[in-house]
Amino acid sequence: MLTPDDIDGFMVTLANGECIPERSLKQLCRQVSDILIEESNVRPVRSPVTIVGDLHGQFFDLLNLLNVVGGSPPETNYVFLGDFVDRGHNSIETLSLLLCLKAKFPQCITLLRGNHESRQVTQVYGFYDECLRKYGNACAWRHCVEVFDCFNLSAIIDSKVFCVHGGLSPLVRTIDQIRTINRFQEIPHEGAYCDLVWSDPEDLMTEPWQISPRGAGYLFGSVVADEFNEVNGLDLIARAHQLIMEGKKYHFDKENLVTVWSAPNYCYRCGNVAAILRIGENLEQDFTYFNETEQSIHGPKGEERSQLIPYFL
Repeated sequence: MLTPDDIDGFMVTLANGECIPERSLKQLCRQVSDILIEESNVRPVRSPVTIVGDLHGQFFDLLNLLNVVGGSPPETNYVFLGDFVDRGHNSIETLSLLLCLKAKFPQCITLLRGNHESRQVTQVYGFYDECLRKYGNACAWRHCVEVFDCFNLSAIIDSKVFCVHGGLSPLVRTIDQIRTINRFQEIPHEGAYCDLVWSDPEDLMTEPWQISPRGAGYLFGSVVADEFNEVNGLDLIARAHQLIMEGKKYHFDKENLVTVWSAPNYCYRCGNVAAILRIGENLEQDFTYFNETEQSIHGPKGEERSQLIPYFL
């Protein structure tokens, strides 16, 4: 059992730009898994709380988010919408810090699963290779993907704001149906679980559903969001999953669904702004915008990030 002092030590190590030892990572993953196993597929959260979109291994931007932009827990509660790893250079540090925060402040931190928290996807988009490079073997990756299987599928803030990584599913009409899904597994290739982490809203659609060009999940139109919100008594659906150059985007005429993107200058070359969404005590919605940090631009040793990235989008 890791002590609070152990967790604090890990966070200092990470803040100094170093990975925590593999044995410590294994203990951390197991401890956080034990916490998550006791939580629901749909985690109830109280306002005020801050919603964070995709991070994609941009560790120094996450530090900036926590230390400057959004505030540190326990003063600030967070719902992280998934996609913590892949594409950025510091996925293992990003994930390790989030696990430390969950271990230290379990009631303040909610970690949702994104489509990149997957064995198959991480072997293609960088996280697996990063673990091999930094630890010399795949053991660290295996510890991490086991905790992926425990992340929550969604969260609901004050019974009014539904949070999910991707979107909705033709197999899910009510939030209670999400509670019945067996989430302790690799993300399936199809079905409700898959749709929640892969689907996207499409503003120009006239029909309710279309097959997604991503190869998994669906595109869904305004009628789907309207019905889901009405049936479940919701005011808003908050999700991530899509790069938004302005950091956030409301969808549909009723603006009852919003995409939040929290990785500034995505892949060190997209030039986008990032945003986080604070849901206040009266469910007011307040966005904070931020740009990439100097270390995110040049790397801790001054290297030019945009010239190093080996994969893109």
